[in-house]
Amino acid sequence: QSRPASHGDGKGSAEQADGGGGTEEGAGPSTASGGADQAASKGTTTAAAQCRGDEMLLTAVHRFAGQQGDHLLITASNEGTKPCWVTSYPTVKLGEDVDGAALPHSTKDKPGGDQHITLRPGAKVYSAVNLFAYGSQNHTARSFALALRGDDGRDGPLYSVDLKGDKPQFSWKEADVLNWSKEKPYDF
Repeated sequence: QSRPASHGDGKGSAEQADGGGGTEEGAGPSTASGGADQAASKGTTTAAAQCRGDEMLLTAVHRFAGQQGDHLLITASNEGTKPCWVTSYPTVKLGEDVDGAALPHSTKDKPGGDQHITLRPGAKVYSAVNLFAYGSQNHTARSFALALRGDDGRDGPLYSVDLKGDKPQFSWKEADVLNWSKEKPYDF
């Protein structure tokens, strides 16, 4: 579940953290079922607009805490009434410092981050934040901020995401993020 990271005016299931970006009428939750379709190229998704954070339900679960494979599984669900698309990987800033640097894209990620993934209402996509904690002076947090990226690589507004699960607190010395995907990364 998401909450504001600062004084934003976002609507819907994810609340805006930095006040940037507009809102649109009729962007409320939908109970329609649907799936995600990966477009063959950027130019084939003209019927769908880019997904907006205030129309997405953003959740995260800390998996394999303190073990090999330690990561934050991010799920984004289209709660809007129309199809929308995501591309690339989300911009992620760990902890409460929304003015800090965003995590880099994982160098070990699968190719395909330049393609659109179209989500019908109710459909989900996944990403993950790989956490590497070793030695001393690790950072610790219970939440992070996430922004959707456009075709031009620019970030949309940041939305705060709280972790669910048995171990919502996470630690890291280094971290990176994976592309959006229709399949859960590290689904083991």
